[in-house]
Amino acid sequence: SGLIIGVVLLVTILGTLIVMSAMGITLQRISLGALIIALGMLVDNAIVITDGILVRISRGMERIQAAREITQQTTMPLLGATFIAVLAFVPIGFSPDNTGEYTRSLFLVMLISLLFSWITALTLTPLLCHLYLKPEKVSAGGENAFYRGYRTFLVACIRFRYLTLGATLGLLVLAIIGFGMLRDGFFPPSTQPQFMVNYWLPQGADIHSTSEDMREIEQFLLSREGVTAVSSFVGSSAQRFQLTYSPQDPNRSYGQMIVEVDDRRRIDALTMEAYDFIRDNFPNGQPVVNLFELGPGGAFKVRARFSGPDSAVLRDLAGQAVRIIQDSGLAQIATTDWRQQVMVIAPQFSEAQARRTGIDRPQLSRTLSRASEGTRVGIYREGDNLIPIVSRAPLEERGDVEFLSDVQIWSPVAQQAIPLRQVVSGFESRLDDAIIMRRDRVRTIEAMADPFPGALASELLEAVKPQIDAIELPPEYTLSWGGELEDSSRAQSYIAAGVAVPLLLMVLVLVMLFNNLRQPLAIMLTVPLAVIGVSVGLLLANEPFGFMALLGFLSLSGMLIKNAIVLIDEINLEGSLGRTPLEAVLNAGVSRIRPVSMAAGTTVLGMLPLFADPFFIGMAVTIIGGLSFATVLTLIVVPVLHATFYRIPTDAREASAGARPVSSVA
Repeated sequence: SGLIIGVVLLVTILGTLIVMSAMGITLQRISLGALIIALGMLVDNAIVITDGILVRISRGMERIQAAREITQQTTMPLLGATFIAVLAFVPIGFSPDNTGEYTRSLFLVMLISLLFSWITALTLTPLLCHLYLKPEKVSAGGENAFYRGYRTFLVACIRFRYLTLGATLGLLVLAIIGFGMLRDGFFPPSTQPQFMVNYWLPQGADIHSTSEDMREIEQFLLSREGVTAVSSFVGSSAQRFQLTYSPQDPNRSYGQMIVEVDDRRRIDALTMEAYDFIRDNFPNGQPVVNLFELGPGGAFKVRARFSGPDSAVLRDLAGQAVRIIQDSGLAQIATTDWRQQVMVIAPQFSEAQARRTGIDRPQLSRTLSRASEGTRVGIYREGDNLIPIVSRAPLEERGDVEFLSDVQIWSPVAQQAIPLRQVVSGFESRLDDAIIMRRDRVRTIEAMADPFPGALASELLEAVKPQIDAIELPPEYTLSWGGELEDSSRAQSYIAAGVAVPLLLMVLVLVMLFNNLRQPLAIMLTVPLAVIGVSVGLLLANEPFGFMALLGFLSLSGMLIKNAIVLIDEINLEGSLGRTPLEAVLNAGVSRIRPVSMAAGTTVLGMLPLFADPFFIGMAVTIIGGLSFATVLTLIVVPVLHATFYRIPTDAREASAGARPVSSVA
């Protein structure tokens, strides 16, 4: 039977890969992870069919009759269970934000593979069982000690049903309390042997100063053991070369280095060496060392966003937030996206003189820009290189403040160029904002920070958020939060918004399968039991509850409902054979303990390879912990809930009378 299930699994995977190729779904991190997750779930239907045929053969039934009977009995229940398992992944597939787009292939692969597993379970599995399964001898002693022990324990749980349900509820409450102790996360850092060093000089610094500092930092990094290459970018960051990388805006005072190492395990030490070297040797510089991410997001994971009409007030509010972040000691640097103010020489535009010469402010601005920064007048081609041709004043002139008064500006009235002194009354020096950012056309400044490499942004946020929230805001000014908190909240809100319809469809499918409300209610009440195992698993593994753990938690609902459907369907089948209500519950529990446990066990085993991948480890721990605990509790709680809803009495003689032989899987 094990070989039969293995062959069915291989055929299912092959069919899934063929459909994926036809749909243009490539093999990448998400789709490969989905295939690994599916490995454990794809055998569930085949296990139910194989076990049902095996049990019937052991009772003396012909193989063809056993295959026909189990297929007819389980077609709709398995279809419903498979449909529900697919519905659990629907919120992922239909999430409209960039995180949903990034993980959409997870839903598509699960949809294809689970539907294939249902088809092969009802076609290929009965055929192989008919051809190769052999009748087994049944022990004359009836049930073995394990099944007798389970039956006795289940009778006790049903007899003391309210105590059982109360204890389960108590465990659930403790698990919810433990859930609150979990760390928050979004996506983990990548394991690629590279890291980034971002470097800022004060705003307005000359790009040559930035280049000189970058050259010294690059030489230091190349001298470190384990560093194989350093790629430097001055004035801008590298262009987007992978989906989860977000480049910085161009800035003359900014530079970036991408450092490649020979061993991923060296990165933690090298990042701190780079950070300490820059802080000790470049007092004017601000370093931020980042690891590459495995999911959406960008630099500065903690962002306090202030919005309002006045720039000075906004800078004061952001300055308070920056000081709070710096005092926490948990951030590399704290800064704002407006950067520092810069010293500017501002012309005093004379309206009266301008009217006489026909010159307006935009023309004055263009003239000054052409004289200082220059104007592109053409392109020089040298092989494959395109070099811009810029027209501007000589360096000795544009570097002299007195030169500004003699800059020539065209007068439409005089029809000739005139000196700038005829249009402006003078020049003044002052500090001004070089960068002003807006959101929804409202001035907005962000106080930004990144935790040290290896630390969670949620820990930094937890330390500073209460104090920043307590900053007194003047009227017309608001505070909101961006960064990882905003990205995570947005992704989770889209997932949560997509849960309602699949949940309603799950209930509808259950009602259609069982044609009543009490049994679907008993099944749905087992879903929260997953919280017990999830809390224990994540706490023991010291893993944060991130986005992938959330997806794993959602997928658990489909797995648990699928197992509960198999159990409830067997209870109904036992009842249709004339068993008493208690006997039907006990016999169903005993006969389904094997396929339900095996289905959960194969899923757990399928998760084990994901422990080596930091991207999927949160999901793997969530599914393993939740499914392991919930499966054990399901084999107890579902029969107890069924007995409670249908007010089934307990009688020791009736319970023991239902004992019958149970074969084992070959």
